[in-house]
Amino acid sequence: MTQMDLLDWTPRYPVTPGAKVSGTSQEAAEAVRPRAGIVRAKVLATLRSTGPMTTDECADVLRESVLTIRPRFSELRALGLIEDTGDRRQNDSGRNAIVWRAA
Repeated sequence: MTQMDLLDWTPRYPVTPGAKVSGTSQEAAEAVRPRAGIVRAKVLATLRSTGPMTTDECADVLRESVLTIRPRFSELRALGLIEDTGDRRQNDSGRNAIVWRAA
């Protein structure tokens, strides 16, 4: 890393929403960027106050779309702020889902 890299720091995933490919995924990441930090903080606060839960359960508690909540869990995991409990529960689609807790 050069000195210029340090001076020209741009937030990247997981601090800011990202996308694996350009197109609609990138558009979605850009659209949620203004709220992502707030939603991440709400997710983490919910896990700390309520206890372990799946992404679907958290979306229900926060009255948010699971499509907004799931990426925040990925970001929080990448930041080391949440961890997999090893437990699984069925989500709304009937499939097993990871139960997460605050690290």
